[in-house]
Amino acid sequence: MSKEELPIYLKDHLAGSVGALELLDHLIETYKGKPLEEFFFHNLRDEIDADQDTLQDLIKKLGENESAVRKAGAWVAEKVSRAKIRLSDSEKNQLGLLHALEGLVLGITGKRALWAALAVAADAVPQLRELDYVRLQKRASEQCDRVEGKRLEVAREVFCVD
Repeated sequence: MSKEELPIYLKDHLAGSVGALELLDHLIETYKGKPLEEFFFHNLRDEIDADQDTLQDLIKKLGENESAVRKAGAWVAEKVSRAKIRLSDSEKNQLGLLHALEGLVLGITGKRALWAALAVAADAVPQLRELDYVRLQKRASEQCDRVEGKRLEVAREVFCVD
């Protein structure tokens, strides 16, 4: 990755975090008052928000600005996905929740890959050296494991035959 490509890469991941936070906000609203809201979605949102702050700081350290276009694109994509999620907000039909959890798993897996790539790039880019990539990758792995566990639980419920 060249020094010119690094800001693009970071901004792409930042846009993904915008979409993830929007999706989590929607899930928090949808599951308000249910165990998923506080225990699962709020905690995950706080962690992803902290990761987003880390990305924003890195972009600034590289002397770059955030990409409004990428962030807007992520926002729009999340709004489109809400239509699908809304179709199945009921307790009995949780296909939308399954789709949302799959999207989160994919995003978190990408974030874990981001931290691994930045750890390698830190040898050549001094601005990247200040982060604890082991901790960031571990947190992403833990997030992924939690979301994947819930996704499989929901899949079991969605696809069980009466």
